[in-house]
Amino acid sequence: MWAKGLLLGLLAASTGAFAQDNAEAAKARQFVESLHYRKGEIAVPEAQAHFRLGSEFQYLDKTDARRVLEEFWGNPPDDTVLGLVVPAATPLDSNESWAVVVTYSDEGYVSDEDAAKTDYDKLLKELKEGTEEENAERKKAGYESIRLVGWAVPPRYDGDSKKLYWAKELDFEGSQQHTLNYDIRVLGRRGYLSLNAVSGMSELDTVRTGMQQLLPMTEFDSGARYADYNADTDKIAGYGIAALIGGGIAAKAGLFAKLGALLLGLKKLLIPLVLVVVAFGKKILGLFSRDKQDRA
Repeated sequence: MWAKGLLLGLLAASTGAFAQDNAEAAKARQFVESLHYRKGEIAVPEAQAHFRLGSEFQYLDKTDARRVLEEFWGNPPDDTVLGLVVPAATPLDSNESWAVVVTYSDEGYVSDEDAAKTDYDKLLKELKEGTEEENAERKKAGYESIRLVGWAVPPRYDGDSKKLYWAKELDFEGSQQHTLNYDIRVLGRRGYLSLNAVSGMSELDTVRTGMQQLLPMTEFDSGARYADYNADTDKIAGYGIAALIGGGIAAKAGLFAKLGALLLGLKKLLIPLVLVVVAFGKKILGLFSRDKQDRA
């Protein structure tokens, strides 16, 4: 009798959990169906850029992009988000979903003179050391520690198209799987367009294929392209290609920037993290100072 009661209790509990899962799945489906997807030619006026999306992708403008990131995936508010590129074949409410966050930096023309001279193995070592040093600060801020495992895709810069891409494999404390952080930077006259995809390492092949498809679909408008730079009037960024891969440098007023976006479990939770690591930041800022002296 006791065993029968226990069995009935377990059945009731599993039925309740199943019903709850179904309700959550229905709610997620309803949310996804409320989004307004766009296809084909997509203007991004804030960046003076555009996408020519193939059938593989759809686009969500700023409002819906932030709804997905903040309401659906539980991220903190971020008004720098301009849009979201979403693979058409993978619904956002599936566990295998991934998307590309679109942002823009107008910090100036980024010189690519250091691209051919950058030692990416050395850069990776410095990033690993800096990430470890910053874990204490992350703990104080209430975030889990991170271990930079290595390049998931080694950095590559295309000097003809002025596009840079790389991917990092990250081990996020408390996560059951490693995180893939795949980045593209498209250089322009006044700054750069950032395309950031986040997923689990198990989806590396899918994300890498998708990002390589997206790469040629992304361009600056005429007049805002890298080749349109005017040395007499345009601002120059205080860093080069190596710093972009390192994450960018927040040199103004000692502000911290972000280390990109990380995945927690099956939730696509983008965690703002310290970008300017102590060791790496000092080295890069030192390079900037010497570079300015050389140009002077």
